[in-house]
Amino acid sequence: MNRLRSALWLPLFDDLADPSTVARIAADAEEAGWDGCFVWDQLCWRAPVRQVADPWIALAAIATVTERIRLGPMVTALPRRRPAKVARESATLDRLSEGRLTLGVGLGSDRFAGELSRSGEELDARRRGRMLDESLDVLAAAWSGEPVRHRGEHYTVDDITFLPRPVQRPGVPVWAAGMPGNTKPIRRAARLDGFFPANLQHPDQLAEIVDSLTGLRQGRMASYDIAVGLPLGVDPEPYARAGATWWLPEWEPGVRLDTVRGVLRDGPAA
Repeated sequence: MNRLRSALWLPLFDDLADPSTVARIAADAEEAGWDGCFVWDQLCWRAPVRQVADPWIALAAIATVTERIRLGPMVTALPRRRPAKVARESATLDRLSEGRLTLGVGLGSDRFAGELSRSGEELDARRRGRMLDESLDVLAAAWSGEPVRHRGEHYTVDDITFLPRPVQRPGVPVWAAGMPGNTKPIRRAARLDGFFPANLQHPDQLAEIVDSLTGLRQGRMASYDIAVGLPLGVDPEPYARAGATWWLPEWEPGVRLDTVRGVLRDGPAA
């Protein structure tokens, strides 16, 4: 069975909308033996949530008060972000954290808060998929430290060199999110460094995903990460046996600070 690492996964709403509070949680998590602290990336959320923090500012705060744990947005909707700006942000954050950034990426959704329609972003999922793949190409080129000359369907980067490079080589590890049963995200994830399946209902679902990824990657799974978000009270051990390498306890949006601290004190998975 894989060693199962554990990370807090914080929705940056209401009690967790203060970056100083989030930084203190991350520092306490590191001291308690947790392996990571990831944060949601949402522009807005539905009622009763009222307050929302920016993930990159919160992550910078986490980076300055921790030394060991991994950190990152889990996940950021790249189609609503400019890839050249994400290239700068990610490289800077990776250097600030001395090589501890993991970049979770996905299509984004209008389902929960209407954040795409309410801010004029692309609503067609297939088009967002093409935007995501093109953004990933731009990021990989930017992290190389070589001049980026990209003219694609959605983005242009004309002879810009992104220095300094990230600490991690060849670049920041990228985990792709996707729903079980959807083959396109799994194929995308197979080209990257990890997969973050959403809404898993049973360990058998994960086992099927791991089989697919193993085939697509021709067995190269030794350094590959598979992260599972599970509701509180769900035993992560069967998912570890199915191939998970990270466990992220799930909270409802607007979770109270004392609830988060209670799970933090309970400690990471054995």
